[in-house]
Amino acid sequence: MSTAEFAVTFKEAGRSVIATRRPWREFLDPSALSLPSSLSDATTRISHNLTRFLSNYCLVVLLLIFLGLIYHPFSMIVFLLVFVAWFFLYFSRDDPIRVFGFELDDLVLIIILGLSTGLALALTGVFVNVLISLAIGAVVVCLHAALRSTEDLVGDMQDPFGDALLESPRG
Repeated sequence: MSTAEFAVTFKEAGRSVIATRRPWREFLDPSALSLPSSLSDATTRISHNLTRFLSNYCLVVLLLIFLGLIYHPFSMIVFLLVFVAWFFLYFSRDDPIRVFGFELDDLVLIIILGLSTGLALALTGVFVNVLISLAIGAVVVCLHAALRSTEDLVGDMQDPFGDALLESPRG
């Protein structure tokens, strides 16, 4: 892949991430926060908000991991390299990866990247820091998703049955 193709791929992948990210003003709107009425309501909110704000939540978790590595500059560089490897080898490619004439399956690639990530974390000695950052990120994401009401999202959500119910004689 030439440098120009690489830059185009990076730009397109960046645009797709930006396109799925919701505005931070909508994501952080304090007027949309309220306590759920029940456990069922909380799980419904979590499900809807995770679907709608997935890119935002991923960026929040990545920021928390980054902050967890702030006192480990070498580990931060390794983390950024591993992140770039995941981004280009798994998330932003359209064509299958070929190594020595063999096509790598996505599952094999995930296993290789996962093992590489674990090895990089183990060798740099920050596995516990990243694990704690991930746990804090999961708590923050679940807390936000449970507290953010979904009433303002009703118009944005699509009916899972499409127009099939409207065309039914019973309605």
